[in-house]
Amino acid sequence: MDFLRNLGDIGLFIHAMIDAIIFPIPALFSQISLSTLSPERAIWLATIGFIGCIIGTPIGYGIGRASGTLVLSKMMKKKWHDSATALFTKHGEAAILVGAFTPIPFKIFTILSGCLKYPLWKLIAYAALGRAAKFYAVGGLFYVYGRAAENMVDHVLTFIMLGLGVLIGGIWFAVRLVKKHRQKRTGAEAKGVQETAVGADVPAGE
Repeated sequence: MDFLRNLGDIGLFIHAMIDAIIFPIPALFSQISLSTLSPERAIWLATIGFIGCIIGTPIGYGIGRASGTLVLSKMMKKKWHDSATALFTKHGEAAILVGAFTPIPFKIFTILSGCLKYPLWKLIAYAALGRAAKFYAVGGLFYVYGRAAENMVDHVLTFIMLGLGVLIGGIWFAVRLVKKHRQKRTGAEAKGVQETAVGADVPAGE
């Protein structure tokens, strides 16, 4: 961590990138340290962290595709792995969004996505939403409140992330409901058409 901090902006970029690959400590810590030193650059630092994370995401995904099960078994307990796999299999998008802006190391979600062969473009899209929310929320606090934000992050950021989580979760849930409604309507219409066609084929009087 000290080595990465001494590298400044480059260190944050590297930290954010390897946070999505294999590093166990979230890049949030590097972002806070550098933002405390230069609050006026907080938005720029958030951008650096965000870009680093997005670049690292497909690399973590590739590790998951290649040997993810072995890697994850070394990184977490079996019960955690099983629970995460079950959650991801059932609610892939939600799992990525939640993992993207919580303190949970993001690499778990990138590697698990590769293990389960989740579409890479979806992983990057949802990761971008979640990680942008997290990096820019922290950057915004430091930009507005300066060094005082360091003491606010633990408390204020929790509420900001909770609010964003509810908002994103609500949007995700609404989209899912609309998709299910459309699928049911399409299925009902297809069934109606099929029944009509069968009725038309039956000779009169039968």
